Amino acid sequence: MLENTENLESNDIYKLLSNIVVPRPIAWISTLSKENILNIAPFSYFTPLSSSPATLIISIGHKEDGSVKDTLKNLRESKKCSIVIASPSDVKDVEISAMPLEFNESEFDKFDIETKEILNDYPAVPKSANVVIFADYLKEVELDGSKTIPVIVEVKSIYIDDKLYNNGKIKIDPLARVGAGYFALGEALEKS
Repeated sequence: MLENTENLESNDIYKLLSNIVVPRPIAWISTLSKENILNIAPFSYFTPLSSSPATLIISIGHKEDGSVKDTLKNLRESKKCSIVIASPSDVKDVEISAMPLEFNESEFDKFDIETKEILNDYPAVPKSANVVIFADYLKEVELDGSKTIPVIVEVKSIYIDDKLYNNGKIKIDPLARVGAGYFALGEALEKS
């Protein structure tokens, strides 16, 4: 099968890409509004962009009514976010935090997600967070005809829980998306 993307609807392209560019780790992004409302939402179109400068790119869609999602609105205003690399044990909270809420509602409050603060200058994160990337809004990429807004953030600090270090190596078990489902990565394969 050979698919020409020019002949496909955007939803069909999404289905193809989300099933073949896998696994996609969940960027569970915490932001703070100018009204001090703490927001968190998961994004799976997310990846490192560069090591120098240390940057990530996150593709952020719109709400069903076409308005900007709270994460992007908050990023544009505060210029800061805390990106949690969710674990399989977070799957229930990740899933419910994806539900659309009014702008003045916090997912943390609505769904009783406990928080902790790691860096004073950045939004609080779920208490369960083991890996957090603290980043500043850098810029948006304009994609003609796109229904999403690619946002580049610059990594300023990275928190890794000490228990994830093993013999000088970091061992994390990120929650990932494959198609529409959530998965754990499982065991590492031995190099030959």
